[in-house]
Amino acid sequence: MTTRISGLASGMDIDSMVKDLMKAERIPLDKLTQKKQLLEWQRDDYRDMNKVLKDFDQLIFNGVGRQSTFLKKTVTSTNESAVTATSNGSSGNISTTMDDITLATARTWIGNGVKDSNGKVPGSDVKLKDAGLLPLNSTLKFNLTKAGATDYVKEADGTTNKIFSITIDPETETMDSLAKKISDSELGVNAFYDSRSGQMVITNKETGTGSKIKLSDSNTQGFFKSLGFTTNTYNNLTGNSKSTQGTDATFTLNGLKMTRPSNSFTVSGVTYNLKSNTTDPVTISSSTDSQGIFDSIVKFVDQYNTTIGKINDKVSEERYRTYTPLTDEQRKDLSDKEAELWDVKAKSGMLKGDTILSSGLNQLRSNMYASANTGKSDYDQLAKIGIQTSANYLEKGKLIITDENKLKDAIAKDPEAVMKLFTNNGTTSDTKGIAYRLRDTIDSIMDKVEAKAGNALRTNNQFAIGKQLIDMDTRITNFNTRLTQVEDRYYRQFTAMEQAISRSNQQSMYLSQQFGGGQ
Repeated sequence: MTTRISGLASGMDIDSMVKDLMKAERIPLDKLTQKKQLLEWQRDDYRDMNKVLKDFDQLIFNGVGRQSTFLKKTVTSTNESAVTATSNGSSGNISTTMDDITLATARTWIGNGVKDSNGKVPGSDVKLKDAGLLPLNSTLKFNLTKAGATDYVKEADGTTNKIFSITIDPETETMDSLAKKISDSELGVNAFYDSRSGQMVITNKETGTGSKIKLSDSNTQGFFKSLGFTTNTYNNLTGNSKSTQGTDATFTLNGLKMTRPSNSFTVSGVTYNLKSNTTDPVTISSSTDSQGIFDSIVKFVDQYNTTIGKINDKVSEERYRTYTPLTDEQRKDLSDKEAELWDVKAKSGMLKGDTILSSGLNQLRSNMYASANTGKSDYDQLAKIGIQTSANYLEKGKLIITDENKLKDAIAKDPEAVMKLFTNNGTTSDTKGIAYRLRDTIDSIMDKVEAKAGNALRTNNQFAIGKQLIDMDTRITNFNTRLTQVEDRYYRQFTAMEQAISRSNQQSMYLSQQFGGGQ
């Protein structure tokens, strides 16, 4: 680093002079920095467009791209307090009658009661030790045979049943916390303790016949005995006379008597939910959810218009080339509002006329116009079901639902044909539905954009603009090094000048003194 001196000898403001000289030297660096900023803005605009396309792709995937969207059913019940139902879309429109409904119930085990050594019922917060239960730390092991499972006595080795265990500390565990531990275990039951009667109640979380709790060892059996339960020959937990077996649901469906272990079950694509017992007939009917399908198509049209609108706006956005990115020095000379307005102009038009997006838009429009092989000529184009391209050229290809009634009639008349128009999945474009063609095009556009502008997961050396930014950074670093050298050279030159002037001044003073002394 050159030693810098002020202009004492010359009387010049050397720092200001060097600063002014460096402004001219920095002009190429400012241009490099501005070019880097433009690349970053362009990269960000590309990524914004990909986000717009991604949002549209997701809407297609979750909407008109799914067959289930067009298979929606509206299901009604003449007595929703007794039975409700939903359709998974695989069933046709149905009308069924259900009667003689008896709900499935869960197995319940009720203990005979707990008493401490004094013959008193322990409170819910009493420690197990104080209640005379579990004299030692114990691990309880048990398992649950679910409703409808094979009886233990018929099992070869019992390996089909998972053993569950909970560790009980009689020093800290209370009656309530014990019940909570049983409920929170993977056993699949709910338990509670009634401190008034001293009874523990355990209820299976699943309904249906055949459920059993097997106590896996003598320690566990002894503990449950102290809680007022007993076991049968096969060490299955039993309770008092108020304990109940689980029962299956019974009902008659279109004249056929049926049973199910749960109150919720599916028959031929319709899921029935039994709510209460009744002998009265309940009619369940389903029909095509025409309004739901219509709403999905409307949402698709709106999102398509929003998508191409944003891309059209971006590729046609005015480019103000005289509004270059502000340097730090330029920004200091402007108010915040002035700088903000300048930035708006400077950022405008980063993707004006972009070929990736422009050609992508043309392909998206083509996807919408082209026929789809639905097998029915009345349903092979959007225009034939009441959706057309706007005649206003200023709207640049936006879709218009020109006839809502025509669209609704098409859905009601043949929802399967409408489904095929959107969701056919073939190997060529003409055998694919609109949704699949659009998604293919969106993928293609996004891949090209990512190759040029990357995404949040890519490093700069993995996409074109990123590589340009790396080059910009290298050039900026090198130029800054050069500027430091140039600035040092200027200071060396001025320093030499100051030293020369200083020596000249000293000589002049010396000569002046000599001539003065001779007089």
